[in-house]
Amino acid sequence: MAERVEIVLVYQSLLGIYGDRGNATVLAKRLAWHGYDPVLTVVEPGDPLPDTGSVYLLGGGEDSAQISAVRALQADGGLHRAVDRGAVVFAVCAGYQIVGRSFTVGDNEEAIEGLGLLDVTTTRGPVRAVGEILTRWEGHDGDEQWITGFENHGGYTRLGPSARPLARVEIGVGNCNDGTEGAVAGTVIGTYPHGPVLARNPALADHVLGLALDTTLPPLPRPELDELRRQRLVAVRRSAR
Repeated sequence: MAERVEIVLVYQSLLGIYGDRGNATVLAKRLAWHGYDPVLTVVEPGDPLPDTGSVYLLGGGEDSAQISAVRALQADGGLHRAVDRGAVVFAVCAGYQIVGRSFTVGDNEEAIEGLGLLDVTTTRGPVRAVGEILTRWEGHDGDEQWITGFENHGGYTRLGPSARPLARVEIGVGNCNDGTEGAVAGTVIGTYPHGPVLARNPALADHVLGLALDTTLPPLPRPELDELRRQRLVAVRRSAR
């Protein structure tokens, strides 16, 4: 029998306005292609997070929803337990800010406490970051080193000493216009791009799964995805010119 792997999609009613649910669809499909048995669990506020997940996904949301989500997750404690046992947390945009130490929303300068899973802090930036973003994923070679997506965030995120950048920015704003994008600490990954980002970057999707499974997944021959990715890289660079 194929090994069962559970993907947990967290609070779609609060953190689901930018299509980031697609990240769960991509992970489930790629797990099946790799010969695993994917199980998708969708958890809403008020429901306990399961302690059986291998990957926990958080997406983007509006300010009020972001505050509600972080308070519910603080009360639940499930993401901390997941990280303690080696599960992966992959958090996008508002989700990225939530797993950090603190963030602010709107014009309010009062910091809201995050989950502290990443050593990052977020405050309002001078200009909203909106548009295509292209970054160089550190530690990867060839076409796989490029991460493409669409950023739409008013928060500027700064990394502390316990976090390292996920990637370096070629086009776009990223964390805070300092040349970095996203943050990584152990099995916790935060990033800003939507797209959904794992659909646009298959190697990143397999990296997330590899972390969760404690293995290196072999490449999947998908020429149609390679061609779409090539077209996207060309389009992003052309638009930047």
